[in-house]
Amino acid sequence: MTYILGRKIIYHAKRSFKILNLFFLLIISIIAILAFKYKPTYAVTISGETVGYVTDKVELENRIKDEILAHNGNVAFVTINQFPDYKLELVNRTQETNEEELIKSLKENAEITYKYYAVTFNGETKSYVNTLEEAEQLVAEIKEEHSGNLDLDIGINEYYTVNVDDAKKIDESTDIILAKQELESSVDEYIDRETKTVNGIYLAVTPINGVITSRFAAIENVRSGAHTGLDIGAASGTPIHAAADGVVTYASPMGTYGNLVKISHGNGVETYYAHCSKILVSVGQTVSAGDTIALVGSTGNSTGPHLHLEVRINDIPVNPQKYLYR
Repeated sequence: MTYILGRKIIYHAKRSFKILNLFFLLIISIIAILAFKYKPTYAVTISGETVGYVTDKVELENRIKDEILAHNGNVAFVTINQFPDYKLELVNRTQETNEEELIKSLKENAEITYKYYAVTFNGETKSYVNTLEEAEQLVAEIKEEHSGNLDLDIGINEYYTVNVDDAKKIDESTDIILAKQELESSVDEYIDRETKTVNGIYLAVTPINGVITSRFAAIENVRSGAHTGLDIGAASGTPIHAAADGVVTYASPMGTYGNLVKISHGNGVETYYAHCSKILVSVGQTVSAGDTIALVGSTGNSTGPHLHLEVRINDIPVNPQKYLYR
């Protein structure tokens, strides 16, 4: 009886083992079939929509970090509105992955913010540089060169833009030498205007080039009192230019002045141009700074060809060298 029972147990065990072997073979076969036809791949989704497949999500994440989010040069930061999600799936082996297309698509949809440093003068941007160190160096150099003008309003602002064309344009002009030249030009123009402004009127043009032969308030034998203007020697016939915009109020001979042109510039400011050989304007004529109004001569009380220039405020002579021929 025991022998028969043992044989039955062995029989059922062998049968179960065969069934188990068949089950494992079936599983292995299914796995082999699946492995032959399918492959594990990550489906990449953005906002719930599948946009592609990758074999290695870590590699893709690293590429996003290195190729898109990295802060290089003047890139301040990069914004990706929708980061991808990943889902592991078995897909047909014929399904191609598209990492390059995904990277390209993410780059195109990323918003890049660029950062530069704007050097300002009197609140207006004059030039751009790449770094704060360059901006500080530039400002320090300009202020040192114009140390006598301590009220110069030169500053530094951070400038951000998401406009690629704007960034390219700035990149082309961020040479430190060019930046300094642009700022110096603005500062020099400002100082020139400030020092040539009398009672709100800008004396933009030096009437003639020449040698100063007699200064304001000089006491000399050729006149009865202190000199009311500035004498600039020049060849007879040299063109005389209006110092500023204005209206001609006198254009005729006048005693010791000889041939005289007076121009009213507003705010009580007048300029006189005396001893002219020839007058080229008439009373009531509007002139612009730089217009030729007369020619150098030696008419009136004069010992040789020169321009007698006066600047008057409310008919009181002031020293022209406060504003011109400094």
